[in-house]
Amino acid sequence: MAFQSLMKARCFLASGQRFGARYSSLLVNQPKYAFMQELGLKADNVGAFDGKWSASGEVVTSYCPSTGQPIARVTQASKADYDRVVDAAREASKEWRMVPAPRRGEIVRQVGEALRAKLTPLGSLLSLEVGKILPEGKGEVQEHIDICDYALGLSRSLPGHVFPSERPGHALLEQWNPLGVVGVITAFNFPMAVYGWNQALSLVCGNTIVWKGAPSTPLSVVAITKICADVLEANGLPGAICSLAQGGADIGRAMAIDKRIDLLSFTGSCKTGHEVGVAVQNRFGRHILELGGNNALIAMDDADISLLVPAALFNAVGTAGQRCTTLRRLILHEKIHDEVVGKLKQAYSQVRVGDPLEDGTLLGPLHNKQAVENYMQAIEDAKREGGQVVTGGKPIDRPGHFVEPTIITGLEHNTPIVMRETFAPILYILKCSSFEQAVGWNNEVDQGLTSSLFTQDLGRIFHWVGPQGSDCGVVNVNIPTSGAEIGGAFGGEKHTGGGRESGSDAWRQYMRRSTITINYSKSLPLAQGIKFE
Repeated sequence: MAFQSLMKARCFLASGQRFGARYSSLLVNQPKYAFMQELGLKADNVGAFDGKWSASGEVVTSYCPSTGQPIARVTQASKADYDRVVDAAREASKEWRMVPAPRRGEIVRQVGEALRAKLTPLGSLLSLEVGKILPEGKGEVQEHIDICDYALGLSRSLPGHVFPSERPGHALLEQWNPLGVVGVITAFNFPMAVYGWNQALSLVCGNTIVWKGAPSTPLSVVAITKICADVLEANGLPGAICSLAQGGADIGRAMAIDKRIDLLSFTGSCKTGHEVGVAVQNRFGRHILELGGNNALIAMDDADISLLVPAALFNAVGTAGQRCTTLRRLILHEKIHDEVVGKLKQAYSQVRVGDPLEDGTLLGPLHNKQAVENYMQAIEDAKREGGQVVTGGKPIDRPGHFVEPTIITGLEHNTPIVMRETFAPILYILKCSSFEQAVGWNNEVDQGLTSSLFTQDLGRIFHWVGPQGSDCGVVNVNIPTSGAEIGGAFGGEKHTGGGRESGSDAWRQYMRRSTITINYSKSLPLAQGIKFE
């Protein structure tokens, strides 16, 4: 008995040591990453929220793309959890839509202030889980804060109209009302900013939200939801106003076909976005699609090269080429082609690759192993199609998913690899002979997200922004294709999906329009002078 007790004690101790090692190996438990505890994150987290945190789906581990180490675990929403969350969001919408819009704006303001108080830990979490450098991580959080400020102003200026009626004793009005429940599906690369665009506008427009983030960035999603939940609780409002059903493709498919979701905003690939759009349309639902971008920057012979080179560098290398607005195609006039290629090659050689949380790092990792494989395949395809690698072109032999930023020249404008979007820091440089030729090349790809022209010629500028110019949703001059401000509507044309989020009149997509005629007379005249007697 003594021997058996001793063996049990040893087994228990060994089991405890393995258990402790399993937990200590998670980055969330290491002092270097204590910022996660500031955000309420633990070793094991819950990925469904409807006013209460409860989930019964698959347990997934979030991994750091810089090292491949596990960060923490999240229990995802099951289908039953999802149904419960959507029902709670619909119930909460009955209360939320009756709150005056300025009061809704005040709640959004408080969300922005809560984010501002956690800007550094949230930015650090994005660097750790997504892989973007810390200044970009903080910038993404700031974008969520900025759209909260914007939405606060919108809450006191949502318009209605009074039109002249052709009938005596009648008033003709237009009023905007909430939709109900807005579903938001975000991609891995901008989980906080894209959610923020949708969340802030949805809330001031009187809608509740159900959010599903990318399966590989669950911690960022949980952290933001916790902050929003605290604000709602402090104001005595239902937590289900900002609901969460974190999960994989099964939850995404459920959202696409669910008639309880009045509007679905989807950010992701063109292929998946097409499937989502068809599914939503099949039920006569509304959708906002923010999909891919094979973006081009045109530099004419009068371009300011001192602006062009740093713009192209940041545009192509930032976020390791994993922005939908990343520069993929640099179209250079033949008179400046060789000079710009030489200067860019020199600039690329000075890009510091490393831990995105460290000061001075300009290029972090790709998000996962599949992204590295896609990078390598694209370079092989480019070589096979006649491209020459000017610099880069190889994965970096170190832990994590690091690759060299790459420039490729010598390709024709319409070769298959140039026409294909690759989510990696690969820049194809093309040589053109005229402005008209360059504009044609800009417009020949399937996507139509963002574009830019570098020139000092006013005639070219107004051609570029006019009906015969760029066919993209974002049309820039003398700035990169990325870095859109929240005050303008963001989105693209063609295979990019046609949706618009953020500023301008993007709020209209989150509301339904009611055209109202009120007869306050004692007669019943018909429109267009029709007599029915």
